[in-house]
Amino acid sequence: MRKPIVAELLGLALWLVLALSVGAARAQPVAPANVGLGLPLERAQIERFAITIFPDGRSLPPGQGSVAQGAKLYQAQCAACHGAKGIEGPAARLAGSDGFIGWNDPLRVLRIRKYPLLVVSVGARWPYATTLFDYIRRAMPHHAPKSLSDDEVYAVTAHLLHLNDLVPSAAVMNREALPRVVMPGLDKTALDWPNIAP
Repeated sequence: MRKPIVAELLGLALWLVLALSVGAARAQPVAPANVGLGLPLERAQIERFAITIFPDGRSLPPGQGSVAQGAKLYQAQCAACHGAKGIEGPAARLAGSDGFIGWNDPLRVLRIRKYPLLVVSVGARWPYATTLFDYIRRAMPHHAPKSLSDDEVYAVTAHLLHLNDLVPSAAVMNREALPRVVMPGLDKTALDWPNIAP
């Protein structure tokens, strides 16, 4: 007889605990919608940080840069990590095809052994020239990210596109020309941006 009473008491205690916890949860005050943290930002303050460049070129800044200007900047800012021709490393290879072997680069396999990042080429892998601009603008040069002006980023981007034989040596990149460059990596990419024609 004792077991049923103990079971009933345990069941009653459990029910009481659950009922009280549900009631306590309902009694919790709702947090106010405005908790008073932070300050409202003005449009100009937001625009300084809204620097994302979309594949179709939306948000590209004004400015321009030529292949020749980019070649000079590249030697001063980029060659130490990427090599004089963009293929030597130790940082990622910027020109040429993907893979371990390149017919126009017979020593690639030896460099890849020393610097594994060189197996992938930015020129062959990236699907949009605008993404290249966005990355350079945010992250390069490695020792001083975001230190290049928009004109300098256009110039370095133009030079890298020229290293990959995607634009002629006289090319000038700007917000109209850059989105029109067709990158080899586009064919290897699944399009996940709505309303953008490849």
